[in-house]
Amino acid sequence: MLLEFSCANFRSINHKCTLSLLGQGISDMPKTNFVLLNKKLKVLKTAALYGANSSGKSNIIRAFSSMISHIIDSVKLNDSDELNFDPFRLSSVQGNATFFEIIFTSNNKTFRYGFEFDKESIRGEWLYSSNIGGIREKVLFIRNEDGIGVNGQLFQEGVDKEENTNTNRLFLSLCAQLGGELSKQIIAEFKQMNVISGIQGQGYSGYSKLMLHQHLDGYESAIKFFNKLRLGFDGIETVEQEFDISLLPPDMPDNMKEELIKELKGKRSINLYSRHKIYGKRGVAIGTTKFDIDEESDGTKKLIQLSGPIFDTLVKGNILWVDELDAKMHPLISQYIVALFNDPITNPHNAQLIFSTHDTHLLSSKLLRRDQIWFTEKDQSEQTDLYNMMDIELPDGSKPRSDSNFERNYIAGRYGAIPYINE
Repeated sequence: MLLEFSCANFRSINHKCTLSLLGQGISDMPKTNFVLLNKKLKVLKTAALYGANSSGKSNIIRAFSSMISHIIDSVKLNDSDELNFDPFRLSSVQGNATFFEIIFTSNNKTFRYGFEFDKESIRGEWLYSSNIGGIREKVLFIRNEDGIGVNGQLFQEGVDKEENTNTNRLFLSLCAQLGGELSKQIIAEFKQMNVISGIQGQGYSGYSKLMLHQHLDGYESAIKFFNKLRLGFDGIETVEQEFDISLLPPDMPDNMKEELIKELKGKRSINLYSRHKIYGKRGVAIGTTKFDIDEESDGTKKLIQLSGPIFDTLVKGNILWVDELDAKMHPLISQYIVALFNDPITNPHNAQLIFSTHDTHLLSSKLLRRDQIWFTEKDQSEQTDLYNMMDIELPDGSKPRSDSNFERNYIAGRYGAIPYINE
């Protein structure tokens, strides 16, 4: 499970920001919103990010996505390849490295892994481990400007590989590529941490189609989900077919058409159809018909596209980040999706959901604990600040109460992180 993610010097994030999934010592309801690991560590299943437009919510999520991409793609780099370096640019002080760090659990251990980099090279990298709930960490390896130091007892797979690591490649990635068991285990954990957009579904709609067509893990839960939400259709049908040239628009330029034909010829695609009832004069169903999924509303299409990532994550106990979860979605459906992750019955494997949203209806003590609610706000230097509701000190010196009306107080500006509109 994810415990913490920290980043610095990335896009609008200048100074270090940390998002924590560690539950605080509060007695907030609902009691199902966290899990106890080793009867010691309270880990939250969901976290919500609020803030004004352009406050940095999406950049927190992009930072996490960037870290995972660097880890997964490091094996593909050549010596001369530049790294994807996107630092904070609104300061007179330049030249600092981007900083990423993640703390997570795997196989009954807690790991802390991070690295620093610029456009040309990895400037620092480290891996520590500890017992779950423990406070004493053991170093597995540390990399800095002087080289790479490896703990030969705890990270034997890294011994004698220090000199083989290119300056632009991650040491952890190299060890995994060369067969290191622990490093492969950690890389596998990162591959189960997914980031998607709630606005654009192109990156994952294909997987949702495949899940619905091949009845993969999560299929039955997705069908129950559609039925429960009563989206207007009576079922989903899928058809697999070869690429059909005749479906290309007649006014498409010839050179573009030739390229597409060359790329797609012989490939197969999955088409989705929603099944609707046909009603007689007295409102009684007398048959059914099919709609192409593109004929459905944008909200319905989004829910179908999201079904793959959501239920795959729930079935496998993975971690899912969603930017703009509530886009094109009714508030009650957003609440229902968050509740799926908080409920141990629908989330038996302790999957986690971290999402950004503008939906203030989710700001309810019946749905989220105070420590699950995060805010982003920019200071006078346009730097993103990330803080938890439990970090807020109200004018009277108190913390927000668990029985407060979170939504009303947020709109009233008591928690900050709202837009200020010039009259």
